[in-house]
Amino acid sequence: MNKLFADLLINSAATGSPRIRQSRRGIETKSARDLVKMRQAGRIVATVLKEIMELVEPGQTTADLDAHAEQRIRAMGAVPSFKGYQGFPASICASINNEVVHGIPSRKRVIRDGDLLKVDTGACFEGFHGDSCVTIAVGSVSEAAQRLSRVALEALMRGLAQVRAGNTLLDIAGAVQDHVESHGYAVVEDYTGHGIGRNLHEEPSVFNYRTHQLPNIRLRPGMTLAVEPILNAGGRSCRTLRDGWTVVTRDHSLSAQWEHTVVVTRDGCDILTDRR
Repeated sequence: MNKLFADLLINSAATGSPRIRQSRRGIETKSARDLVKMRQAGRIVATVLKEIMELVEPGQTTADLDAHAEQRIRAMGAVPSFKGYQGFPASICASINNEVVHGIPSRKRVIRDGDLLKVDTGACFEGFHGDSCVTIAVGSVSEAAQRLSRVALEALMRGLAQVRAGNTLLDIAGAVQDHVESHGYAVVEDYTGHGIGRNLHEEPSVFNYRTHQLPNIRLRPGMTLAVEPILNAGGRSCRTLRDGWTVVTRDHSLSAQWEHTVVVTRDGCDILTDRR
């Protein structure tokens, strides 16, 4: 979910005022022509993330990964979706260990053996976006960190198994929440998945936990969604650092995230950012 919308959700919850209302009429289904472009955007994102997963190693900086991502996105005929978005300065979000989301790449941030690194990136191809995130175990990672990442990926796939025409957003949310909590982890509630297409973030919000704050939208063929469970090993509470972007766990526990962009079909969904 975009930072501005997420901040509005947090603020409204804190003040007790109603959360942002979601309009069923504002949810766009994509045409076959639109989906050709979204599939290409998704392939570009998947290619970049697969390359980063293969090349990352201790001693690199998060800025090194960002430079690679931007160069490759542009070389494949797209533009980075994140760079300049609401002022974000880079082409990837690189969040390490207890950093939850929106970590800003830096030449001062060295990747170390044992780190749990989340890399989130997007590409815009001919006016349509793709968005995906992976969690990378760098070097010799603890069993606890590996388990957290594995459960996060499983939660994503459980959620995607509920994406089909006729199901609802709460079917996705419930599948994610049940799997996460059955393993003793916490779903981060401050950030959600989202619709995607001509804009990086569109309606609807794709929650990872059951809520009655927004309409329980029924899915239709051609809807395109970014589903992205975010899990903390400890509590769900987070805070934003002074840079205005980087979100960390309040209890310093590890966090993991996986994300795919998908299109709803009559029988299920197509994963547009599949890395296979």
